[in-house]
Amino acid sequence: MNLASQDPEVFAIIEREKKRQKEGLEMIPSENYASAAALEAAGSILNDKYAEGYPGRRYYSGNVHIDEVERLAQARALKAFNAEGYHVNVQPYSGSPANLAVYLGLLKPGDTIMSLRLDQGGHLTHGSPVNASGKLFNFVFYPLDAEKEVLDYDAIQKLAEKTKPQLILSGFTAYPRKVDFEKMALIARSIGAISMADISHISGLVIGGAHPSPFPSTDVVTTTTHKTLRGPRGALIFCKEELREKIDKAVFPGMQGGPHEHTIAGIAVTLGEALRPEFKDYAAQIVKNASILAATLIKEGLKLVSGGTETHLMLIDLRPFGPGRGVFVAKALEAAEINTNFTTVPNDPSVPFYPSGIRLGTPALTTRGMKEKEMVVIGTWIAEVVKAFATTPLPDEKEKRAQAVRDFEKTLEGHETVKKIRERVKALATKFPVPGIDA
Repeated sequence: MNLASQDPEVFAIIEREKKRQKEGLEMIPSENYASAAALEAAGSILNDKYAEGYPGRRYYSGNVHIDEVERLAQARALKAFNAEGYHVNVQPYSGSPANLAVYLGLLKPGDTIMSLRLDQGGHLTHGSPVNASGKLFNFVFYPLDAEKEVLDYDAIQKLAEKTKPQLILSGFTAYPRKVDFEKMALIARSIGAISMADISHISGLVIGGAHPSPFPSTDVVTTTTHKTLRGPRGALIFCKEELREKIDKAVFPGMQGGPHEHTIAGIAVTLGEALRPEFKDYAAQIVKNASILAATLIKEGLKLVSGGTETHLMLIDLRPFGPGRGVFVAKALEAAEINTNFTTVPNDPSVPFYPSGIRLGTPALTTRGMKEKEMVVIGTWIAEVVKAFATTPLPDEKEKRAQAVRDFEKTLEGHETVKKIRERVKALATKFPVPGIDA
């Protein structure tokens, strides 16, 4: 019995989401499209098998083929990332528990971790006080260079020597420049700290040779599997062999029970795709597209954090229009079917829920087959929307802000700029297939 006949309500919701994806532009840097083959594996009968433990050491019987698929995912991960000499755990449910498993497996609660400031590109799991990471561990934060808005490795070295963290974390969620992982590992080594890289955003670029690799210099590497890697939503933890036992025990039984083997099967398919020669072309095209998009936005008069990008993402700095305008621009772009997310920018004068920046990227558009020509067109559309709505003022009074946003949203549907851009977006987007929908 298929979904349409058994549960037409859920089926209808999925069909509406398919239509939204086909007719719009997904430009959130952490979003991408898994292949039809990866989705088929992730939605397979492997969903039904319980498999606590690790290959060859399960707490349930009947896992002979489950062991095969998990070992295959591990072998492909090590090969794709050229991570010889490492162990990889493919069981984390997502990036957040993967990071927490590293902290809990290698450190004691209260130990010091050094990471990038959250309002300058760090991730929630890199020490936010509202996250378990920030509640359980003592985080000290290194800032970006105030003028260049890039990593200052000399300043990081000095802060490391001063604070003596047990672990130094690199890899970020909103940083548009390349990271020198080898230099970060050397800084950690110089004070006897563990080096960790969270490459969730750039793992596909690393595999494709479009970004420097954290291997073999870094002790522990985590990544999600759905961003530039464009697979199902899971995570991987790579570690030096001497850390293997601690990491595996931290994942299971420390953090979670039975692994999602259907997702692991989808990840295995994705890693197999990443091993193909054409994946390098895809990774290179992501960066080319981002570079052209950034250049177009700058040409249109917009300011970008650090003056551009070297990766898959960029940050539009809206402070020239006034503080706290990101939420208005993000909602206006969404109304035009261009999906981004509002974010803080370095030294943002506004609060995180009403920040002064927009984060956007090119992975999903590149997967659909869009190239430089489309980036120029899309960049001009984004600039037009930004200029039309970035002057919307954010009330100073906290209690009035939410109402101001609601009132703003009501004005968008009939706005001429929104209607015009939305029509153009649909005409462009429907020319490019969406993997998993059109395959």
